[in-house]
Amino acid sequence: MLDRSIRWGILATGPMATAFTEDLRTVPGADVVAVGSRSQQAAQAFADRFAIPRAYGNWQDLADDPDLDVVYVATPHAHHLAATTLCLEGGKAVLCEKPFALNRSQTASMIAAAERRSLFLMEGMWTFVNPLVRHAQEMIGDGLIGHVTSVHADFSARVPVVPGSRLRDPAAGGGALLDLGTYPVAFAHLFLGPPDHISAWAHLNDQGVDESTAMVLGYDSGAVAVLSCSLAFGSATGAVVHGTEGRIEFPADFYNPRRLVLHRDGHEPRVVAAEPQVGNGYGHQALEVMRCLREKRTESALVPLRGSLDVMSTLDRVRALVGVRYPGE
Repeated sequence: MLDRSIRWGILATGPMATAFTEDLRTVPGADVVAVGSRSQQAAQAFADRFAIPRAYGNWQDLADDPDLDVVYVATPHAHHLAATTLCLEGGKAVLCEKPFALNRSQTASMIAAAERRSLFLMEGMWTFVNPLVRHAQEMIGDGLIGHVTSVHADFSARVPVVPGSRLRDPAAGGGALLDLGTYPVAFAHLFLGPPDHISAWAHLNDQGVDESTAMVLGYDSGAVAVLSCSLAFGSATGAVVHGTEGRIEFPADFYNPRRLVLHRDGHEPRVVAAEPQVGNGYGHQALEVMRCLREKRTESALVPLRGSLDVMSTLDRVRALVGVRYPGE
């Protein structure tokens, strides 16, 4: 049945798991039935908070639960490969939080595991299913700004240095690029595709991860993307898509925008506001996952696996240019 309930499991109990589970409670047809953590205490506390029937003190038991349709992997990205592979081997579809993994090799391994079992897999890149971003794509498809010639995007947030934090820990895949920079890079890919040329600069901390990174993606067509990210300072997190006949601006929070401004040559600017947001904004990707599962799809056309692989390839190339390398690579 196309309207059957989809049974969700939540792997991890941190802030992302909390925000996503809060939103799942607002999604019709979503049923959160289990949570797994590395400790029974954390899993039970999370289950009690959200009235989830089953709490598991390890990931394996969650992956083996026969009554789950899909698992949301909400761990930090250094653990995405292990957690996602475990769930896929347990026969579960997976929505894995962004960035998909530490590098392209891990991403390819996760995709291969899903393909071997004909299981659904999707990166939790909520920007791609955001209605306002999709509306911008439609505007561009309708030729309202002509051919896209450039993308400018920045995601910077001042994050105080806290001893032991994963955000600056090489072993945890720390640095601005993977936590924040994945958004502007994915945004550029969305409107321009994979680049033909890449230049980059970064300021690295004493642990060898990037505090700030700037990137220029070049295309043989003549298009260019100018992107940046930082843990050292905050910004409006804005983005602009330029075309031959105008531009579309996202003044703030382009990863989950509340409005855009369409500038067309010879026309007055037009502001398009988003519909009132329910919850934290993660419901759209949950709905996309559920639609795909009901239609027995193994991949989302809105967040394609090839796109996730391409984005991770670009992130790898940027890290190679700026000299960020994680243990074991």
